[in-house]
Amino acid sequence: MNILVNGVSYHVEVYGEGEPLLLLHGFTGSTETWKPFLSQWKQWQLILVDIVGHGLTDSPNEVERYEIDRVAADLDVILQHLYVQATNVLGYSMGGRLALTFAVLYPHRVKKLILESSSPGLRTLEERLVRVKSDEALARDIEQYGIEQFVEKWESIPLFASQKRLSPEVQQQLRAERLKNNAKGLANSLRGMGTGKQPSWWEHLSEVKVPTLLICGELDRKFCEIAMEMAQLLPHSYIAKISGAGHAIHVEQRQIFAKIVNEFIEKGGRA
Repeated sequence: MNILVNGVSYHVEVYGEGEPLLLLHGFTGSTETWKPFLSQWKQWQLILVDIVGHGLTDSPNEVERYEIDRVAADLDVILQHLYVQATNVLGYSMGGRLALTFAVLYPHRVKKLILESSSPGLRTLEERLVRVKSDEALARDIEQYGIEQFVEKWESIPLFASQKRLSPEVQQQLRAERLKNNAKGLANSLRGMGTGKQPSWWEHLSEVKVPTLLICGELDRKFCEIAMEMAQLLPHSYIAKISGAGHAIHVEQRQIFAKIVNEFIEKGGRA
């Protein structure tokens, strides 16, 4: 279905009944990210959203429309439209930053929070300015050279090195999902809700009172270290470090990932 939110048409898919679980994909992803889990999470009402600039959701020209707090506000409206009062939220990477933003700004909306390979942003203004500059350069590359060349480059960055071990079929599925995006949407997403552009939530982690599961892949040392630091500040947090996985645990260890999410939600936060 399409839901119009403050001038942006969002593509939203809802599956099943039961306790709701809002699923937020990463940069270059879409609702397709979560399709392999539909059969394993049948007990939940799954709410899949194409984040602004991705998939079948609109890609506005105004960069401000991609700012992470505005996108979090859009999620609030989408839940209202679906008559969902509060939901469990799972976000991967960029989607994890959005999920955390949503939990900070709309705490009454979140039951349990699951963050896969995510961060609260960058701590210092200096770090953020450096990242904004690099994201702008990447955005210009996307606009200048197009999606295909960008995806080729994106798949070769060290963050995704462990994905080279996946079967050719799965790698092709990932590439096909990325190629369905458009240059304007991805470029503006980087400019509007990139890690450097978003507010730093480090000082707000103590305010997140809901049970929070932090999932990282052991091969992704950077994000496992971030998860450890976050766990020190989140009042009710649990860490799951997954063997044999890098940044995208939901792709590299799908069965384990599905099981961990199920158990965390079912046990009420006792991971």
